[in-house]
Amino acid sequence: METKENQPRPLTFLEILFLISTFFAVLLWSFINPADRFTWFLEVFPALIGLPILVATYKRFRFSSYIYWFLLLHAIVLMVGGHYTYAKVPLFDWISHIFDWKRNNYDKLGHFMQGFVPALLAQEILIRVVGIKKRGWVYFLSVSVCLAISASYELVEWAVAVVTGTNAEAFLGTQGYVWDTQSDMLWALVGAISSVAISLIKTDDVS
Repeated sequence: METKENQPRPLTFLEILFLISTFFAVLLWSFINPADRFTWFLEVFPALIGLPILVATYKRFRFSSYIYWFLLLHAIVLMVGGHYTYAKVPLFDWISHIFDWKRNNYDKLGHFMQGFVPALLAQEILIRVVGIKKRGWVYFLSVSVCLAISASYELVEWAVAVVTGTNAEAFLGTQGYVWDTQSDMLWALVGAISSVAISLIKTDDVS
């Protein structure tokens, strides 16, 4: 583990206040009268367990400050999806109408974020904790980690569907699309590669 002196700058009080207050404000909105309470819990659960983990480990290991903003954005995506269910987010119903899509594609945004944000986390952990120096390996392993997370999530969805039956339909969000599982993993891959591309552009990966 790296020393405190080598960690990125701490978040300012105002940054922490904004991040946490926004998180709980959106969480409260999401919790009130969701389309399906069971689906809400399943969709929001990663954010609910992620926040205490980040708080508990903040002093020992800080991510670069910009990553916390992306984590908040990812949490908001989860909470919006949990409130409406991924197949019924109004904004994407409107977008689907404009582009004549056959389905609501908000779930693809969710899976893009499922690749994009974990890839940011993986890169910093691989560089600063594992100590991998060659960036090629960092990027390859980051993308691989995200694909593993995506595949594992699809297995979780399958398990929930088997156990609960029709109660998991909103959680799966397939909307009758036979290749939904494969396209979900594809969008996670696109998100992870996009994250790596941004890191390649940045002159300093840890700021």
